[in-house]
Amino acid sequence: MFSSFGLRTILKSSVGVLCESSALFPTVSVRPWSCCASALLSGPEVSKDRTILLVSGVFAVPPPVRHYARVAKRKTTGPESQLSDLAPTMLKMEYAPVPLAQTTDDLVKRLLSLELASHKEKLQLKKEQLIAKVQRDENDRNSVEVQAVAVLTARIRNYQEHLQKHHKDKANKRRMLMAIDRRKKLLKNLRLVRFDTFERVCEQLGIVYTFPPEYYRRATRRWLAKKEFCIKVFKAVQKQKAEQKMKQQISTTETKEAKAPEAQT
Repeated sequence: MFSSFGLRTILKSSVGVLCESSALFPTVSVRPWSCCASALLSGPEVSKDRTILLVSGVFAVPPPVRHYARVAKRKTTGPESQLSDLAPTMLKMEYAPVPLAQTTDDLVKRLLSLELASHKEKLQLKKEQLIAKVQRDENDRNSVEVQAVAVLTARIRNYQEHLQKHHKDKANKRRMLMAIDRRKKLLKNLRLVRFDTFERVCEQLGIVYTFPPEYYRRATRRWLAKKEFCIKVFKAVQKQKAEQKMKQQISTTETKEAKAPEAQT
């Protein structure tokens, strides 16, 4: 009781000399506040918990260290957006063919340019650029490579950029997968019908066409038994059809042989 009371009185009396003692001994630290009275008679001691200085019966607290020179966190840079190649000085799609928009002052041009355009307007301009790469002529708007492949490619890439920021958006992920499946079917049909157009579209739009696997279902024991049973049924049906066909051929030959003598008479 006496030791703790003496410690408190010493601490109250040492308020005025904190700064001086911290300047004299800036690198020495001692036991925490709960030390016993015998520590007052022993010299400076080091404590790992708190940086408190005890010199000739006086506690001194060094000034707090402020971490102003922290290392900046590195920002993770994702892949480039498909809209990054659109210059901000380009005019919007509806104002580009207007000749008056080319001769206006800088303020009006800035209002009509992509610098203040919405994401929807930029995406529409990107679709037009992709359509211009694959269309057959200037007025082509109904071909497979325009209506399906180019438009779906712009939409799929927009979904991919959105899901990189919002990876829990399940609705847009489902829409993206549906668009990918539709584009895959259209590219497959285009490859079978016009192979040169298929190659040109993939090259212009930067699409890598991969062939689907032959079979991607997990072979379970039940599925193997069912497949074996279906093969047996198929072979039995084919054998039955072959027997019926042979019977029909025999019956037709017999009728022909029976009709032959009657025709001779």
